[in-house]
Amino acid sequence: MKKALLYYFFIIFICLTGRFSAQTYQLTGTPVNTTGWDLVSNASVSGDFVQLTPDVGGQFGVIKLSTPINLKYCDKWKVEFDFRIDGNGTTQYGRGDGFTFWYLSNPPTGFTSGGGLGIPANANGLMVGFDIFNNTTEGQMSKIHVLYGTNNLPVGNNNIEYNNTAGSTFHTADLNPTQPFVGANYKHVIVNGEMDPVNTNIWHIKIQLDGVLLVDQAFTASGGAIGMTTGYFGFSAATGGASARHSIKNAKIYIDKVPILTNTITPFVCVNPATGNGSVDLTSFQNQFVTNPANYTFTYLNSAGAVITNPTNYQYSTGTTTITVVVKDPSSTLCDNGDGKIVLTPTPFAANDLTLTGCNNNNAGGAVFNLTTAALSSVPGSTSVFYNTMYDLNNHINPITNPSAFLSPAATIYAQVTTPQGCTDVAEITLALYPVVVVQDATLRTCALNTNPSTGSFDLTTAPVTTVTGTKTYYPSLADALNGTNQISTPSAYISPNGVVYIKVTNGNGCYSIAKVTLIVIPQVFSNTLDDKIICIEDTTTLDAGSGFTSYKWSTGATTQAISNVAVGTYWVDLKTGDCTVRQTVKVYPSAQPVITSVDISSTTVTVYVNGGTAPYKYSLDGIHWQDSNEFKNMPRGDSQIYVKDAYDCDPITITIVVPNLINVITPNGDGVNDFIDYSALAGKQNLVFNIFDRYGAKIHQADKSNRYKWDGTVGGRKVPTGSYWYSVSWNENDKKSTPIKYSGWILVKNRD
Repeated sequence: MKKALLYYFFIIFICLTGRFSAQTYQLTGTPVNTTGWDLVSNASVSGDFVQLTPDVGGQFGVIKLSTPINLKYCDKWKVEFDFRIDGNGTTQYGRGDGFTFWYLSNPPTGFTSGGGLGIPANANGLMVGFDIFNNTTEGQMSKIHVLYGTNNLPVGNNNIEYNNTAGSTFHTADLNPTQPFVGANYKHVIVNGEMDPVNTNIWHIKIQLDGVLLVDQAFTASGGAIGMTTGYFGFSAATGGASARHSIKNAKIYIDKVPILTNTITPFVCVNPATGNGSVDLTSFQNQFVTNPANYTFTYLNSAGAVITNPTNYQYSTGTTTITVVVKDPSSTLCDNGDGKIVLTPTPFAANDLTLTGCNNNNAGGAVFNLTTAALSSVPGSTSVFYNTMYDLNNHINPITNPSAFLSPAATIYAQVTTPQGCTDVAEITLALYPVVVVQDATLRTCALNTNPSTGSFDLTTAPVTTVTGTKTYYPSLADALNGTNQISTPSAYISPNGVVYIKVTNGNGCYSIAKVTLIVIPQVFSNTLDDKIICIEDTTTLDAGSGFTSYKWSTGATTQAISNVAVGTYWVDLKTGDCTVRQTVKVYPSAQPVITSVDISSTTVTVYVNGGTAPYKYSLDGIHWQDSNEFKNMPRGDSQIYVKDAYDCDPITITIVVPNLINVITPNGDGVNDFIDYSALAGKQNLVFNIFDRYGAKIHQADKSNRYKWDGTVGGRKVPTGSYWYSVSWNENDKKSTPIKYSGWILVKNRD
């Protein structure tokens, strides 16, 4: 399998909101925080950098991680740091010698000569040297040397400048012309290491200096680096006969692996007494190591380090067995995590006896128990079969078929519990009932609503259905209360006619009982004596609501049973009966006045015609003396007043009429006496019409404005024969009703010719 870089000790994984935060070893801060690092010999902290050597000859300095890093499972890592080499050097050799970044199984612990760049002879691992002194020419240079092996060649020389082991070394050209190492400014270095997916002894190394890629090739381990999995990261420097100050800062070593939730799992396991061994599905514990196991691959190693090929049915025996779990994330560059351990220590299995307590809801006689939720075993994957009696369990007959919804009164039942390893035990389950929630039916009464008298507004929350402390919910039907459907959302203002609702009372145990509440709408009580009235417009009356009410409140502000001196208008009274109040409206109407529709005058008889108002009518000529007849005889000539009133005896209506002067004979002979009939005195009346008819009823003359309302006994200029003729005079009086008047009579015309 592909190996990936990881280390076993003192690595912290930080998970924030489910995402893995990279773990790094750092040398940062002011002053530099060296917790977890060892400083050797002349190395010291100076502000924000670590000085490996001062600018003095014969100096040596090292800083390394205190804890070795295991590379067994890691295939990628990265190191970044800044370095500065400065100083005055020596007169003879100038500045020297350089420093090395390394990963060694045997790091330096004491003085190392300058030519070795702080690396002791026979050091094993990866070494990246930054060399500023050419030991051959004893001149200045800037070269990078890479060795993945043992610092022992050529024999007797520990200077990697001269090591040319094939496939394990590399030396850059002199970089002084382009990227000199010596100077006042820091240089930035990035070193990437990646393990070959097939051969774990081959590492691909990339080295960048100030963004320029200088090394990009594979290195094959040689010497003591072959098969090496554990070592220390660090930096070392030496000056030798020359001198220079070697400094590093902002060093960061990135070695990150797949985060796991826990390192060690100790599941319960047992052995089958019949066989002396057991089996377990190691893959069933994956979600205890990571949240989403499907995103990872798992490899299981036995105590000898061999891959377990059947992890879903791993066989074990007595004694403790430790399984190593390697977790890999195929989608990322994180190192595999081999920290996981499954420790199997078989122990005897015992199921748990327990008590389940259920609700005897609505006093139904028992509770519905979900037996499958009973914690009968702490062993994941255990199964249980439930029986009503031990006899049934021992004979494996009549198992409970509905264990997730088992309706039962208080009782004791039994379960046979079996672990995934095949171990069994019997658990006793006591089924108990919580006390019944005590409720009682209730009745609520409320006043009818004025807007809809068949309904009332009920405050269901006041129904005295229980003294139990609990939660109340309200429903329109028993079925809804049982099923928890159609809950009444406004129980404090529930509009309803006469009927019932149901209140479910639930206590702290989740148990409930249901109470029925009868709703009664109190009918409105109105006065049966208070009726609308009709009065004369000029009169007042008394309104009496009658006795039997608790209180009265009239629209006038009065609080008495009756109110007096009430004029025409609309009134209301609030009538209280018990706790309910109704508003009753009453109207006082003005009586309708009668109307004189017409008046007929025949000779001295006047007939008055009336409608409207309320019969019978009374008639008078002086407003004092009244008669039932609408006829007045022997009326005098000229103007007269006629009074009329109806049954309400209100102020009478009056009309002024004119009884014209009656001329019964005319002698149209030109002597100036009774020569014509003249009604011009009525010319001021409206619609005045004067017609003459012969004895056969044919109209022979019409007097109007054109002939000044006169007739001289002629028709078409010819005298009519002597005889009797009929006439009629009609007009409308000049009153606001324009009362029509009709006056009729006969006339004798005497013509001598």
